[in-house]
Parts: sequence; structure tokens; C-alpha cells
Amino acid sequence: MVKARKWVVKKHFDGVPKLSDFEIVEYELPPLKDGEVLLKTEWVSVDPYLRAYNKNIPVPYDQFSFQVGVVKETKNPKFPVGTKVVTHKGWCDYVIDNETSPEVGHFPKALTYKLPDLQGLSPSLGVGAVGMPGVTAYFGFLELCQPKAGETVVVTGAAGAVGSLVGQIAKIKGCRVIGFAGSDEKCQWLEKELGFDKALNYKKVDAQTALKAATPKGVDCYFDNVGGELSSTIISQMNTRGRVAVCGSISAYNEKEVPKASILQPSLVFKELTIEGFNVYRWVDRWTEGFTQLVAWIKGGQLKPTEHVTEGFDKLYDAFVGMLAGENTGKAVVKV
Repeated sequence: MVKARKWVVKKHFDGVPKLSDFEIVEYELPPLKDGEVLLKTEWVSVDPYLRAYNKNIPVPYDQFSFQVGVVKETKNPKFPVGTKVVTHKGWCDYVIDNETSPEVGHFPKALTYKLPDLQGLSPSLGVGAVGMPGVTAYFGFLELCQPKAGETVVVTGAAGAVGSLVGQIAKIKGCRVIGFAGSDEKCQWLEKELGFDKALNYKKVDAQTALKAATPKGVDCYFDNVGGELSSTIISQMNTRGRVAVCGSISAYNEKEVPKASILQPSLVFKELTIEGFNVYRWVDRWTEGFTQLVAWIKGGQLKPTEHVTEGFDKLYDAFVGMLAGENTGKAVVKV
């Protein structure tokens, strides 16, 4: 019998998640049944959607998220011992999984798959640039914004897991890229390391004035990770028939009351804008296509995946709230 540990959410979050909202449970795993595998967790992802989905799921529940694990025992011929597997089993050190396991919340069942061929890159990228965040950036930006060479793209949350990839993909496609981030250090990193044309510290600048100066030809595409008044300001400066992909609203996830922001309808009407929200599972049948291209860009030096690594199963909560507070540059991952 294998002893396992998992993080269980026992209370709905009220504002910033508290350690007391969770409980670490130790339990014994049962013997494997046909079709099942025993996984030892190696890498766990912490992402904003873990906060966003919390209120919609009855408690208690096992804290889900993407993880990379290695098969230790198997009764599934598709996953031999030693295979590295991506699942949505989340914050645990060992877990039993099969491909038809019901998922917590509103997630599809097709979330167990072999780690993509990373061509020697770190397996941690399987929950980052060559995982769900990677295909979120890839499909969300390319499918909804339909960028054209020479256009101006604005990205908020630009130093995060998804935003940093969106900006780099926009550069690959020949666009001018402006990013908003929350510190001078992050802005310098975006410009010097990732090649953004301009990065703006939203905590210091007047967004409207600074954006006008940075985008003399206006904004054609906007990839929105944050919502709030900043998004209203950006949308007000878009060009006719501009496109907006709405990925999230992290500025509001920890707020106890829904924040208010300036209305968008005048810009939508007079500039004939297209705004579309999305869930990356829309393209789940095409994720492999995205993984292949992302690996090629990374191996070719066009895409630089950056990780903020925390070590230790016991540090999962710290990594989670740190990510929500913007302490990470690039993808926040935990090595278990």
C-alpha cells in the first residue's frame, strides 16, 4: 500500500486564499484496478484559474491543477512504468489515475495524456509553455486576435505564464508588442529578455497617457488577462475592427465585491470591435498541434520559456498565493 498526501480545499476562499482554507490529508491508496496507473508527482502547476473556479465548486474538494507525474505501477498498457504523464490531479504527491476519471468542476475528461516530446527540454514545461498555459497563449491569441505583421498588440499580465508567451508569439508574427506588468524589474525583463517593444508598469504610469505614447498608430489586438479599468483604458484606444481575446480577470479574483470599470459599449460600437472570451478546452483536440509548434519555437530560440520554481510539496500554498500576488516572473511551478 502506498501512502499519499493531498491538499483538500475545505472552505470557499474569501478574498486572498488562506492557509486555513486548506487541509493536507494523508491516506492509503488502494490496489490498482484495470486501466489505472499509479503516478508519483514531479511537477505541479499553480495558476489563476484555481482561484477563479473556487466559488463554483462544492467544498470539500481535492485541489486540482495540472501536474507531471511518472508511472510507478500500471494496469494500463498505454502507460508503461516510467512513462511521464500529464494529468489534472493537482496538489498531491502520489495519485491513481485512469483516462476516464471524472474531473472536478467544469473540466473535460480528456486531461490525461503522455508528456509531449520535449526534445530534451525540462519536463516542467509540460505544465507551462508546452502545457495548458502554452496552448492558451497559442490558440487564444492566434485564433481570436488573428494578428497580422505590422499590427500593434497589447498584452496585460505580460510577465505571467500566458502573457509572456503571447507577447513572444506576437513578435514571431511580426507585430509591435506593448506589455503591462506590475514592477520595473518585470518591465525590464520583458523588453531586454523577451523583446517586447515597450513594457509599462501599470502601478506607476498613467495608463491612458503612457499607452498613447507607446502606440502612436493605435492598438489592433489586445490580449486581456486582467480585466478592470486598465482593460477599459486599452479598449478605448483600439483601432477600427480591433480584436480582443479575453483570457481572464486576475485583477478581480481576490476582490470580495465585483469591481466596476468604465463602460465599453461606445468603443465597441464606434470602432466596430470584436471581443471574445475563451476557454482553452475549446481546442483540446488540437493541443498536440500547439505543443509541436511551441517546442519548435523554443528549440529554435524564438520563444524563451521562463519559470518561477518553488520546491516542496508543503510549499504549494505559498507558491499559489505568491502567484496571485504577482511574485512570479513567467510560469509558477512547484517541484514536488
